[in-house]
Amino acid sequence: MTPTLKNVDTSLLRVAYEEWNPAGSRTVVLLHGWPDSIRSWSGVAPGLALAGWRVLVPALRGFLPTRFLSEDTPRTGQLAALGCDLLEFIDTLDLKQPALVGHDWGARAVAIACGLRPGVASHLVMLSVAYGSNDPAQVLSILQARNYWYHWYMATPRGERALRDDRRNFARTMWDTWSPPEWYLPEEFEATAAAFENSDWADITLHSYRHRWGHAPGDPRYVQDESRLSPAPLLDVPSLLLHGAADGVNHPDTSLGKEVFFRGPYERRLLAGVGHFPQREAPAEVLDALLHFFERSAAAPG
Repeated sequence: MTPTLKNVDTSLLRVAYEEWNPAGSRTVVLLHGWPDSIRSWSGVAPGLALAGWRVLVPALRGFLPTRFLSEDTPRTGQLAALGCDLLEFIDTLDLKQPALVGHDWGARAVAIACGLRPGVASHLVMLSVAYGSNDPAQVLSILQARNYWYHWYMATPRGERALRDDRRNFARTMWDTWSPPEWYLPEEFEATAAAFENSDWADITLHSYRHRWGHAPGDPRYVQDESRLSPAPLLDVPSLLLHGAADGVNHPDTSLGKEVFFRGPYERRLLAGVGHFPQREAPAEVLDALLHFFERSAAAPG
């Protein structure tokens, strides 16, 4: 089974997405993270499609093949924008309560979408990033602050130059340090990094990490959405968090105690020996976890 690459226009973006099994009776949307691409889900999407799901894998703003429709649109990477992009994608394709699955930036986007619009999803799955961890005033351990070195680095002119001038090596450093050694093939990184050649990638990346810690202003169009997300709204949707026990950027402790943000069923699972990219490092384990979670918390088809 192979996917079809399609495009759909929202108010701001021409969103490129892969579609697997368009005749599936239920829909799941898979969102990638940073620094990654729609290739992130190539080990998971086929299995979901074979299980009867219609699988949609969109590229986030700033990542090829997705493009902005207008040169005048601010190249904001703020987290509320990612969630709103997802809601527009859902509305434009007229999806009815899809399951939402996201990794890293994608995890923040799917959770934000559920926070902004209760009932939008049948299921919520976050990989490597816990809900309730977007607050710029949150307490960070010294270890976690060290892990976030690249956040602070990109807030400086030197960090900006490093990202703009050597984006592939900058991103490769994350792949090399966020998971156990030799977890990926060099050719897979190179194929993925083609998505970073979008002319907006550096702007989106810099703004995202600067804005979330208060180092850059946001786009005024998201002011109301930002206010609704602080404090993080409680979620009713059945939710699953998958976190690698060997995650080298978001320490597993960062996902502890988040059940307080959920009114509905919530489960946290640690994946032994897995780093920050579970869907790439352990695709069979992630696929099995998704299918069992969907089956246990069955809802109306999307």
